[in-house]
Amino acid sequence: MDTVATKKNKSGVKKIVGLVHLWLGLISGAIVLFLGITGCMLAFEREIRSITEPFANVKSQDKSYLPPSVLKAAAEKHLDGHKVNGIEYPGKGKAAVASYYDASNYKLIYLDPYTGKTLKVKNMNRDFFRILLNGHFYLWLPPDIGQPIVASATLIFLVMLITGMILWWPKNKAARKQRFSIKWNAKWRRVNYDLHNVLGFYMTWVAIFIAITGLVWGFQWFARSVYWVSSGGKSMVEHKHPVSDTTKIKEGFNVADHVWTEHKAYIKEKEGLGIYFPVSNTDPVEVAVNHRPGTYYNMDFYHYDQYTAKELPATGSYAGRFKDAAVADKIVRMNYDIHVGAVLGLPGKIMAFCASLIAASLPVTGFYIWWGRRKRKKADNVRGVVKPVMAAG
Repeated sequence: MDTVATKKNKSGVKKIVGLVHLWLGLISGAIVLFLGITGCMLAFEREIRSITEPFANVKSQDKSYLPPSVLKAAAEKHLDGHKVNGIEYPGKGKAAVASYYDASNYKLIYLDPYTGKTLKVKNMNRDFFRILLNGHFYLWLPPDIGQPIVASATLIFLVMLITGMILWWPKNKAARKQRFSIKWNAKWRRVNYDLHNVLGFYMTWVAIFIAITGLVWGFQWFARSVYWVSSGGKSMVEHKHPVSDTTKIKEGFNVADHVWTEHKAYIKEKEGLGIYFPVSNTDPVEVAVNHRPGTYYNMDFYHYDQYTAKELPATGSYAGRFKDAAVADKIVRMNYDIHVGAVLGLPGKIMAFCASLIAASLPVTGFYIWWGRRKRKKADNVRGVVKPVMAAG
């Protein structure tokens, strides 16, 4: 049994934890509210796009797709002299997508893969989800300003999840029962208290993964620490593209079309295939095979000499086949899909959506708890002054 001194120590620790939880919540509350709401919308980005972007679909035909060189030429008619960065074939029934991006522009050109007809030229700088993502990552500030703010708020949120669990932990068996359910027939202050504590408890087990994956983007030291732990003490290897041999140029040999032909023979009809063109004379041609379109993690990356089509080895987490990657590198690739729940399919997205929604509500319910206690404390202080005066009278 706990002694009086032990109980006092536990009470003191919880009091400190409570103060940390309170002030961190007040400091980061507005940003956590914003990240939670935007996170809800980003969780179902793919599903919403499938409804609102009919140009991304085409009628399947019993003939071959056009090669990358043909689609590249068709797309570049819309780019005012700029060059296409890559062509993606997302799978059966989907339009091919040509992409162009630089420091200030990002365009996608949707093409019929059978005819090369342009279906849509989309300026991604005006795309709703792209704008939303920039807000979620940077608060629409310059990245070197917005990213540290968002990352710091996420780190605070992670600390709050941990301190919240400590505060939630029931003192005894009797208290344990009420911590798992909301007392809906109570006064609104009690309902608000239960919403904060009970929903916060259930949400924590999902939100902790959302917070950790968010911090991987936010802080390099955190990303390297996660890699170090998951790899058993190894350092993260920098991603480097291999170099093409400029002494072996072959005239009339289109390497992009060649490697595309080689790979498409092994692609299943629901898998995606991307071809990315060299930017400089030493860059390789890159091929990406997506075994699970709609996610980003289960992809294989290949690099080929742009002159000879010889396969070249690359380094880093985004090199080679997913199934051959080390555990730490697989975790790196899975980071975004874990963040939005897509790694578990629709059930995972629903969990991420609910966790983000509850996370957005916690600063609000938490503020009302603090405000109610503050008002009650003031009222108690007033009563403490009034009673002695009345007694003296």
